[in-house]
Amino acid sequence: MSTSLNRRKFLQATALTGLSLGLSGRLSASGVAQGKRVGIIGLDTSHSMAFTKLLNAPEAGPELAGYKVVAAYPQGSRDIESSVKRIPGYTEDIKKLGVEIVGSIKELLDKVDVVLLETNDGRLHLEQALPVLKAGKRMFIDKPVAASLSDAVAIYEASKKHKVPVFSASSLRYIKGLENVNKGEVVGADTFSPAVLEKTHPDLFWYGIHGVETLYTVMGTGCKEVKRIHTPDTDIVVGIWKDGRVGTFRGTRTGKHDYGGTVYTTKGNVTLGPYNGYQPLLLDIVKYFETGAVPVTPEETIEIFAFMEAADESKRQNGATVSLESVMAKARKS
Repeated sequence: MSTSLNRRKFLQATALTGLSLGLSGRLSASGVAQGKRVGIIGLDTSHSMAFTKLLNAPEAGPELAGYKVVAAYPQGSRDIESSVKRIPGYTEDIKKLGVEIVGSIKELLDKVDVVLLETNDGRLHLEQALPVLKAGKRMFIDKPVAASLSDAVAIYEASKKHKVPVFSASSLRYIKGLENVNKGEVVGADTFSPAVLEKTHPDLFWYGIHGVETLYTVMGTGCKEVKRIHTPDTDIVVGIWKDGRVGTFRGTRTGKHDYGGTVYTTKGNVTLGPYNGYQPLLLDIVKYFETGAVPVTPEETIEIFAFMEAADESKRQNGATVSLESVMAKARKS
């Protein structure tokens, strides 16, 4: 009796496995369908853990399309203390989620189909992104896409050369309140976020990018010039768009760390905030992995970095107005 019952259960399990394989494609050695295996580069940021917990959760919904993190290359920053000290702990934590730790990017690429480049140190992004692009694998690059405007341009030029689209964004692009904004009605905006400084990166690239990206999410591209007011505690960057609209970013280094803003439209004002977590960004990453269509164009991401570089140049010139065209010309020559 028990033998017959066990045989019946075995046949049922086999049938279910076959059905699963038929629906999701051939399974790899990791038990994840081919095409759905995610690799992470860089375990020096909390983002690596946040994305892995969402993707690898037993209750992960169909909107995540079966993508699972199967392998990670831990190396992130080599000299930013706040990043370096995270690597051992995050390495142990991610292993508990069933992720294999590998010793090189080359080894990682042999085991995965798509990549989350999470290294917190933007100075390493060009170096780490190139082998992924050469391997023809789609890649999300977490903020900042690079630690210089010239590196950001180089990454997107390599993306074009290897015909592999690249997606980069801050999770603040998905801040609450955006669902109430008709971008065709926007006449201006003010946004704010923390703007903690890191000596290895241009001032706004490290953390101010969150609020700058929020500004661009509602204003769109087309900023022609900026000027910056800088004090030890605060930055205010005023951008003038080609159509005459004005957008401002306030970066804070004292008081409560918070994110938000106000969008001015032809129909009234819209308040942005609070922060909406990682899930909305991850859903767009999964759609990009599936389709190859980038939610944010290379042109917009590069302009965001030109905006921040121009703000740095304005600071160097004691608050003078600096054109984005001038910093782009310099970046292309370097």
